[in-house]
Amino acid sequence: MIVGLVVNPVAGLGGAVALKGSDGAGVQARALALGAVPRAGERAAAALRALHARRPGVLVRTVAGAMGEESARAAGVPYEVAFRAGESTGAADTRAAVAALAGADLLLFAGGDGTARDVLDAGPVGAVLGVPAGVKVYSGCFAVSPFAAGVTAAGYDGRTLEAEVVDLDEEAHRAGRVGARLYGTLRVPAARARLSGRKTGSSAAPPGSVESVARAAVDAMAPGVSYALGPGATTLAVGRRLGLELTPLGVDLVRDGELLARDVTEQTLLTHAMSQVTCAVLSVIGGQGFVIGRGNQQFSPRVLERLAGITVLATQQKLAALGGRPLLVDSGDPLADAALSGPARVVTGHRESVVYRIQSASEDL
Repeated sequence: MIVGLVVNPVAGLGGAVALKGSDGAGVQARALALGAVPRAGERAAAALRALHARRPGVLVRTVAGAMGEESARAAGVPYEVAFRAGESTGAADTRAAVAALAGADLLLFAGGDGTARDVLDAGPVGAVLGVPAGVKVYSGCFAVSPFAAGVTAAGYDGRTLEAEVVDLDEEAHRAGRVGARLYGTLRVPAARARLSGRKTGSSAAPPGSVESVARAAVDAMAPGVSYALGPGATTLAVGRRLGLELTPLGVDLVRDGELLARDVTEQTLLTHAMSQVTCAVLSVIGGQGFVIGRGNQQFSPRVLERLAGITVLATQQKLAALGGRPLLVDSGDPLADAALSGPARVVTGHRESVVYRIQSASEDL
């Protein structure tokens, strides 16, 4: 079996530094200046380790340097270089790499929704599978984690299904206007339980249900405690309940009904959590079930370790739509994810909550 690998080395750069995406050279330069650390390569390496542990005879065919070769070398897997990109990699390099790897039995690509669009534009002839490494990762063609991508690749038997590629206008996204557009579909391995699925919104929730959840969250806030409110429509409703205008897709800090800081970075959140009692208030991504690791990378493993508590918010309709699948955490650190795993109380309305299972996305599903 030959597995192709393409890595977008700048995918996910903007997450922890609150840039809400990584598209464009300007955004990437700004992210690096703010202290962002590239993670796509190591997430690709994690997928290859899981693949190699289960199917050691696989040959990885990849791209020279940071677009794949470095990940294969770090994972210790047999590989060969089939394509060399320019020094400054971009969308055209991704498309060219996909074309060069057309002979692979399965193509793994590490990145986010923008990378998925580039793969789609290249017209892959066979099955592909995304290793989640972007900020948003709303498309359905990604595995739920690098581990799941590797396990799925190892078990690939030729059966496929169609998965959607969606993306957002990042400039509109940064301004708080969310509108995902469907660009097409890709053939992915038929392992639905390990696929993230396409993100869905909260529009199906009955009027008032989100406001009921917000009321419960505000009523539970303790005096003198700081609360880091993650992105999402539900946490925006918490802000409205408090009489505050929050960042639509960022992380904001509040205490005693007052806004302490808007749209904070991971470093700012860590500094605050180290000096003040701080809890997180997080919503669930509809259709996918993620609590940590999709669009809220400010909640890094080191921040999670410092938090005094986490409150998870979701309407009953959003939980029911998961069909019994667990809520997922993918912080990038399996130990941090394992610490959050297990039964958890999810606030579903005013004086309403349910106990629901949270699971590390690195566990086999």
